[in-house]
Amino acid sequence: MKLLNLDSSKTYSIPDLYLNIGHLLDHFMMLIFAKAAFDAGREFGLSYEEIVIYGTLGVVLFGAAAPLAGWLADKFSRAILITIYPFGLALGAVLTAFSNSVEMLGISLGILGFFAAIYHPVGIAMITKRPGKVGLRLGVNGVWGNMGVALAPIMTGFLIAYADWKLAFIIPGIFCFLFGITQALAFVEEDDLISNIKNNYNSKNVITDGWQTVLICLSIVTLSGGFIFGSMTFLIPRLFELNLTNISTDIAITGVLAGFVYAFASFAQIGTGWLADKIPPKYVLSAMGLGQLIFIYLASLTFDYSLLFIMLMGMLFVFGQVPITDIILVKYVPDSWRARVLSIKFMVNLCAGAAVLPAISILLKNGFDFSNILKSLAFISIAVIISGMFLPNKSSNFIVAKQKSL
Repeated sequence: MKLLNLDSSKTYSIPDLYLNIGHLLDHFMMLIFAKAAFDAGREFGLSYEEIVIYGTLGVVLFGAAAPLAGWLADKFSRAILITIYPFGLALGAVLTAFSNSVEMLGISLGILGFFAAIYHPVGIAMITKRPGKVGLRLGVNGVWGNMGVALAPIMTGFLIAYADWKLAFIIPGIFCFLFGITQALAFVEEDDLISNIKNNYNSKNVITDGWQTVLICLSIVTLSGGFIFGSMTFLIPRLFELNLTNISTDIAITGVLAGFVYAFASFAQIGTGWLADKIPPKYVLSAMGLGQLIFIYLASLTFDYSLLFIMLMGMLFVFGQVPITDIILVKYVPDSWRARVLSIKFMVNLCAGAAVLPAISILLKNGFDFSNILKSLAFISIAVIISGMFLPNKSSNFIVAKQKSL
């Protein structure tokens, strides 16, 4: 089995399809507990408010363990880390299902979060390693991840309805194990010629001038963009319940409408990724910020069908921004450091997202309504616009190295 034969001194490639499925599984597995928590709590004699705290360790490690995964991948082998990844997900899921105490449940979810942390710094670095159409590949990969977000509550709810919450972890865990075996068998060792071509590409195509400005701008975009993304994905279901009353007052229907907005808007990442391959990414990034400013502000003033349309347009720009920072990192960060930088970026983004709930809670408790919150988010998007314009004006065209396909 190739899992046991991967040599960290050699370079391996894997079809993008496996990396895309891995992204879907990453978000899917991390969101099972969000849907299964209520039923798990009933088994342990706890309310929903009491049981959700035991998912904290997993959420924390999902971000905090990313720098460790990035460092290990750059120091030893991305191939080994990404091969271990699905087996780790399977282990965490099965242990969670067989937990006989809330303490074991929390530790098991922590194990799941620890292994889930591998994907973003390692998988994204593998996606961006190969030259040519990096933006498009990142956009497609992002859509797969978002589909994991959308599928998790649907599949988990189905399994809970026809079985129980434990099966909601066991079946995906078995799938992760089987996927891990097929992925391990799919690795192909790159020959020296192709490795040299890729190394030459990475060394020549990395732009070192202005890296300080890039670092500052991307830090601002990651913080502000992460906060906007987290806020909008959290607020929309409740916002639709309150402001789509002429369409429906049924919670299930407004939930489906929110899911439709997420699913449809996620495909914007393919378009922005493709566009960032054609023109300087700074202009695409600033355009995404401008779209957020306009449509999020308009959403604070509208209701019913107008709100549904405007929110759909706004989320196209919110989701469309996601792959652009990674595309910019590809241009400025050497491949040998990319996993570590991506891991830190992911951790910062998670911290920004984690600030959403307490911030919204404070605003609502102090008399702000949803309209005020949306206007505040629109104002924050100005930081994205300005940061994008301050990025160095470099061409986004990636050098396409001639290499034989594996």
